[in-house]
Amino acid sequence: MNLIDTHSHIYSEEFDEDRAAVIERATAIGVSLILLPAIDPDSHSQQELLAQSRPDLFRQMMGLHPTSVTQCYDEPLNETRQLLFATPEKYIGVGEIGLDFYWDTTYKQQQIEVLEEQFRWAEELDKPVVLHLRNGKEVKEATDAYREVFHILEHHTNLRGIMHCFSGTLEDAQRAVAMGFLLGIGGVVTYKKSTLPTIVENTPLEKIVLETDSPYLAPVPYRGKRNESSYVATVAQKVADIKQTTIEHVGEVTSSNARTLFAI
Repeated sequence: MNLIDTHSHIYSEEFDEDRAAVIERATAIGVSLILLPAIDPDSHSQQELLAQSRPDLFRQMMGLHPTSVTQCYDEPLNETRQLLFATPEKYIGVGEIGLDFYWDTTYKQQQIEVLEEQFRWAEELDKPVVLHLRNGKEVKEATDAYREVFHILEHHTNLRGIMHCFSGTLEDAQRAVAMGFLLGIGGVVTYKKSTLPTIVENTPLEKIVLETDSPYLAPVPYRGKRNESSYVATVAQKVADIKQTTIEHVGEVTSSNARTLFAI
């Protein structure tokens, strides 16, 4: 079986005690690649060290996460840009970047400015983007991250990438696919009240990639515990059940989707 975890923060401190064992479990069940999106300058060194330790297994991205954006974002944004442009061949994509309005919209305008700047980087370097999009707790026009990003993308028509941890509507999914994006499907697809099964059912497998977002959002039966890359197999099995196919087929197609997108 061949699986790619397209989104893992395995370099984070939650794995400091047993990272080697976590990696061994992932490779044992057939995970061939683990993609590492960046968060902010505080974690760049950990990400780099991990990627260097297993270049056969890990691939890096570089970007500034929206929840790391505040009123004064110049310094972290500039540091992120310097790393990306100094060695662009080291990074397979610009991510994770995006809009997060879940808690509040205090820095909404700053998040938009940072996202648009990073879109320009991706265009200049011809790299895919990995988008973190999170609506407000009560989805209104002002807190609809998908509505906002679609408006921005109308001015960046050459971009491609992944809508990571997809949480939009079926209409959002269809619009994303039409714009050339893949949907990142993770553990939430296994949750009882999740709308993702309907979205997966109505989205071609060729437009889906698998992810964990570890250590977050572990699938059932691990929900509430630390997520890890080996659990991508649980996500793959759920997608296979929805699509009425085999886990091997899901792994083959979604891994091909990821390799094509990131040219890996």
